[in-house]
Amino acid sequence: MSQTFGMESPRAHPQALHRKPVRYLVVIDSGGSMIARLCLESRKMVGEFDAAVEEVGSMTAGLIPVEGATGSEWDDALAGHSVTERAAAKVYTLAV
Repeated sequence: MSQTFGMESPRAHPQALHRKPVRYLVVIDSGGSMIARLCLESRKMVGEFDAAVEEVGSMTAGLIPVEGATGSEWDDALAGHSVTERAAAKVYTLAV
């Protein structure tokens, strides 16, 4: 019988730090369609998807949004949007 018979035992899992949790969900108009952007507490964007998906409704259920993302802290995350789009954006603060 060969010494390579069977499956190798799994290696120990490396204990690395996980990604930081998403803190903000921004729903903003983008050329006529609504998109949702996920941002860290530092306002760095980490994800973007269509705001019409069911998950947006479940993430924002019971939360009251802040109207507008015109502050300088949003400049990098919302760089491709106009001033009017940013003023109409809804910013949800998610529970961590």
